[in-house]
Amino acid sequence: MIQSIRKAAVLGSGVMGSGIAAHLANIGIPTLLLDIVPSQLTDSEKAIGLTLEDKQVRNRISEQSLQKLLKQKPAPLTSVKNLSLLEAGNLKDDLHRLNEADWIIEVVVENLDIKKQLLTKVDQYRRPGSIVSSNTSGISVEAMAEGRSADFKKHFLGTHFFNPPRYLKLLEVIPIKDTNSDVVTFMKQFGEERLGKGVVIAKDTPNFIANRIGTYGLLVTVKEMLNGDYSVGEVDSVTGPLIGRPKSATFRTLDVVGLDTFAHVANTVYQQTEGHEKQVFEIPSFMKSMLQNGWLGSKSGQGFYLKKGKEILELDPATLEYMPRKKLITDAVERSKQEKNIDNKMKMLLSSEDRAGKLLWNILIPVLLYSAELHGEIADDIVSIDQAMKWGFGWSQGPFELWDSIGLEESIQRLQAANASIPDLVKEMLQKGCTSFYKEENGNRHFYHNGEYRPIKENPKILNLAKIKQQKGVIKKNSGASLIDIGDGVALLEFHSQNNAIGPDILQMINFAVDEVEMHYKGLVIGNQGKNFCVGANLAMILMEAQDDSLFELEWIVSSFQQTMMKIKYSTKPVVAAPFAMTLGGGAEVCLPAARIQASMETYIGLVETGVGLIPGGGGNKELYLKHLHSIPEEVEIDLQKVANQVFETIALAKVSTSGIEARERGFLNENDGISVNDDFLLYDAKQAVLSLSEKGYKPPLKQKIPVVGETGYAALLLGAQAMRTSGYISDHDLKIAKKLAYVIAGGRVPYGTNVEEEYLLQLEKEAFLSLIAERKSQERMQHMLLKGKPLRN
Repeated sequence: MIQSIRKAAVLGSGVMGSGIAAHLANIGIPTLLLDIVPSQLTDSEKAIGLTLEDKQVRNRISEQSLQKLLKQKPAPLTSVKNLSLLEAGNLKDDLHRLNEADWIIEVVVENLDIKKQLLTKVDQYRRPGSIVSSNTSGISVEAMAEGRSADFKKHFLGTHFFNPPRYLKLLEVIPIKDTNSDVVTFMKQFGEERLGKGVVIAKDTPNFIANRIGTYGLLVTVKEMLNGDYSVGEVDSVTGPLIGRPKSATFRTLDVVGLDTFAHVANTVYQQTEGHEKQVFEIPSFMKSMLQNGWLGSKSGQGFYLKKGKEILELDPATLEYMPRKKLITDAVERSKQEKNIDNKMKMLLSSEDRAGKLLWNILIPVLLYSAELHGEIADDIVSIDQAMKWGFGWSQGPFELWDSIGLEESIQRLQAANASIPDLVKEMLQKGCTSFYKEENGNRHFYHNGEYRPIKENPKILNLAKIKQQKGVIKKNSGASLIDIGDGVALLEFHSQNNAIGPDILQMINFAVDEVEMHYKGLVIGNQGKNFCVGANLAMILMEAQDDSLFELEWIVSSFQQTMMKIKYSTKPVVAAPFAMTLGGGAEVCLPAARIQASMETYIGLVETGVGLIPGGGGNKELYLKHLHSIPEEVEIDLQKVANQVFETIALAKVSTSGIEARERGFLNENDGISVNDDFLLYDAKQAVLSLSEKGYKPPLKQKIPVVGETGYAALLLGAQAMRTSGYISDHDLKIAKKLAYVIAGGRVPYGTNVEEEYLLQLEKEAFLSLIAERKSQERMQHMLLKGKPLRN
C-alpha cells in the first residue's frame, strides 16, 4: 500500500495532462510526462539531420507541451523553476519507467478502446501497489479496468481534475467495485492535504457529479433562452454574480470551456440516457452549426461572443449573426442588487413574474429537481453534490443549499400547482415533516440523509470563522476588525472592512489585539475568510484628507500605521500573518513584520503604491529590505547594493507575486515562512505556526541597526530610473516617485555601509510619503484608481 507519493507519471501531455503534471511539480513531486511518438519529422528536424529514431524527435510532443506551460495564461506553474521537476518521454521507449512511479495518471483522448489499450500496457510495467487513475471526464471507470490484474484493480480509480488543475478546486474521486478502500481513503487525504483540492467521492455514472448537473443546467438555460426569446447577453446578465455564479455566467463560460469540449461532455450523457433526460442533453441545432463553423469560443476567436475592436458583440442564435450585447434589466433585478442576504435575494428574484424572474425560475428549478432525482445515483449524499458544484463550477451555493434559500415548501406548492413531478427524495422529506435540506443545531450544520439529519463531517483543519464566532462570540470588534478566540490559547484578528482596506479602525484593533494577546494568549493569527486578505490602505480616506490639505491628519495616520506595524514586529507573543489572494500595499505591510507568514499557495502579494503615485508608508520599504538581508546565509558576504537594487526594483515596478512560491522568490517570504496548498487549511496552519513558535519559547527580535547603501547607493539606484525616463518608458512623475523611493531605501545621504536605526528609515519613509501625497499628479492617480480600478500614467 502506497503511504506517500514521491514520484508520478502522467500519460498524455495535452492541456489537461500537462496541467496535472504542472500541478504535481508545484507541490514538489517529480513527474514523468509521456505522449505518443511522432510519425513524421518537422521541417526544422529535417534541417538539422534528425531521424525518427532520435530521442529529441521521439519525445517532441511531450517536450513541446512542457515548453507551452511557460506561456499559458493563467500560468499552470507557480514558479518557472518547477519545470525542472518535469521530464519528457514517450509511450514506447519509457513505459518501463512506470515502475518508478507511485502514482500513474492516464490523461489520453476520451475513447474507451484507446484507454483500455494503454492501461493494458500500464498493467505490464507498473510496480505492484502503485496507484493508477484515469482523468476521464465521463467514461466508465469500471469498463476501463476490465481484464486487468487483481492488483491493478485494487489500486485503480478515477481522479477527475477540473481545468485548469492548478486553480479549480474540485477533484472527483471515482472508485470501482474492486478498489481497495484504503486507496480511496489515501487519495482523498492526498487530494486535500497535498494537492489542495476539495475532494468528493463520486459514483461511476456518466459525467460523474459536477459535469452531469452543470451540463444539464447549461442546456436547460440554452433551451429556455430559445423558448423565451431571450438574448445571449440578457441571459448572462442575470446568471452570473446576481445569483451567486461566476462572472462568466452561462455563455461566456461556454466560450472559455470551448463549445467542442462542452458538446463532447453533453454527448457522453446523451448516449447513455433515455427519455426526457436524453432530450435535454441533445445539443440545439444552432450550436451544431457553430461547431461546423468552428466557432468554438475563446480558442477560435469567436463563439457566443465576438470582440470587434473595443466592442463585445453577442451571437443571435436565430440568424447566427453578431449584434450589440444586451442586458436584462427589470425591477426585480434592480431591487435584488440592494439585498445582501442570499436567501432574501433568491426568494425575491424567483417569486417575481417579470422576464428575469420567469427566466430564473425556469432554469434553476429544473436543476434542483434533477439534482434531487440523481441523489443516490451519482453520489451518496446531498453534501457531495453541493460541494461538487461549488468547487467545480464556482457556484456560491450548491443545488440543495439554493433550494433551502428559495424555500422548499413554497417552491413545492408552486410546482404541485403546475402539476410538476416531485422527486421521491423531496416527497419523503415532506412526509417526515422535514422542510429543509440543511439545518443548524448548536452551531453545527446537519444535512438530510435517509430520513434523518446527520452532522456534516468537516476536516478538523478547516476553521470556519463564522461558526466560531457564532459559538464563542468575539473578544472585541469594531467596524473594521474582530478579535476571535480560535482555541488552544490562540487568538485571531479578522479584517472585515470594505475590501478589508486598512483604516484607523483596523489599526486600533491591531493594537488592542497585540496587547490582549501579550496578556492572555500564546499568540495571534492575522487572517480572514473574505475574498482577499487585504487590498491595501483606505485609499479614499487618504485622498480625501490630501485634497482637504489635512497634513496633520495624514501625518497622524502614517505615524499610526508605522507604529502599529512595529507593535506587530516586537510583540512578546508570536504574530503569524495568513495572507491569501490579493495582499497588496498595506496588506503586504501587515505581513512583513510578523514573526511568521503562513501564505496560501495562491497569494498575490506586492507593494503596489507607486501605481497610485505614492511609496509604501507603513514600513514596507524597510521590512522588505530587511527580509532580503535576513534571507542571506551568514557565511555569505552581503552585497548591500545588490539587495537595495532588488528591493527598489520590486517596489518601483509594483511587482506582485503570481503565487506563494513566487512571493518567496521575490523576497516577501523567507524559508521560515510556510505555504498552504489548500487554502481551506490556511488558518489552521497559521495557528499551528503560532503554537510551534510558542512551544519553542518565542522571543521577539532584538532591535538592531540596519546597514544601508547611502549616498553612493542612491546614485546607483537612480541610474536605471533615469535611463528609463530618457527612453520615454516612464514619465517625469514616475521619476519623481523613483527618486523618493531610492532615497528611502538608500537610507538618505549617509556613507555606504552606515548602520542606521529603524526609526530613522521610518522617518525618511514618512517624509517621502507625505511629500508625494501632496502632489497633484499623485492625487490624480489615486482618483483614477478609485474610479477606474486601474493605474493612471500621468
